[in-house]
Amino acid sequence: MSERPLRPPMLPSSAERRRARMLERGFRWLCGLAVFLPIGLLVVLLADVIIDGVGRLDLDFIRGFPSRRPERAGVWPAIVGSIFLVSLTAAIALPIGVGAALYLEEYAERGHPRGLRRLVNNLIEVNIANLAGVPSVIYGLLGLELFARALNMGRSLLAGALTMALLVLPVVILAAREALRSVPQSLREAGMALGATRWQVLRQIVLPMALPGIMTGAILAVARAIGEAAPLLVLGALAFVTFVPDGLDAPFTVLPIQIFNWVSRPDRDFATNAAAGIVVLLAVLLLLNSVAIVLRDRSARRKP
Repeated sequence: MSERPLRPPMLPSSAERRRARMLERGFRWLCGLAVFLPIGLLVVLLADVIIDGVGRLDLDFIRGFPSRRPERAGVWPAIVGSIFLVSLTAAIALPIGVGAALYLEEYAERGHPRGLRRLVNNLIEVNIANLAGVPSVIYGLLGLELFARALNMGRSLLAGALTMALLVLPVVILAAREALRSVPQSLREAGMALGATRWQVLRQIVLPMALPGIMTGAILAVARAIGEAAPLLVLGALAFVTFVPDGLDAPFTVLPIQIFNWVSRPDRDFATNAAAGIVVLLAVLLLLNSVAIVLRDRSARRKP
């Protein structure tokens, strides 16, 4: 039985090559549009806000206190409240989030597909993934019922920080898990082969290598926490505060709530104050993110 000779592949015609190049060029332009269109809209919005609020950006506005007269209104209590709230939120959410990620990635039982522990772990993972998409106002209702009423914390700074910690916790857990997964399994096995315990391997090898990714999750959590107003409005944070918080049980306000309060007023001068407040909020956000990025880069350079 003789074998049939293999036919050479048919080369595309010039018309097909021209069509393929046109499709590739069109797809490239579409991808470029998907990148530059949101950036262009963001630049336009930022330029509009800066133009509207640059006239109110001075030291008196930053160091001033809220007032019913727009020319005397300031944002100092909101700035201090935002920094305190975000710092306390990060101090609560980061250790819990990293600990949860370590348990799910390093200690959770995965050897018994029908075991009770496997079922519980799968349930935890599904709930964490679902909580990342829950609207922020739902966390405000939870914080109002649990922290403000059940635990009798009221409209305090601690109640707001605990509510915001619940809000950003899924983001921290998911980012920390991805960072832990990026560490090669061979490093864990090599450490245990040298006689180290699991905790020693995690503390001296895995966590230092995963720290840049964990810090990236912290940056995302801070960015979300500092810009949220709905949970704090539901919780009952004050919109008109003429003092800075002096303790965990003190009332407080934050920049998004202060901006919302100014925007809701009919006076045009308050809208100018709101634009200036948005610029200050962006500056505080960039400052906090810059500090987190510097810490992340330093930890990346000190990898074992």
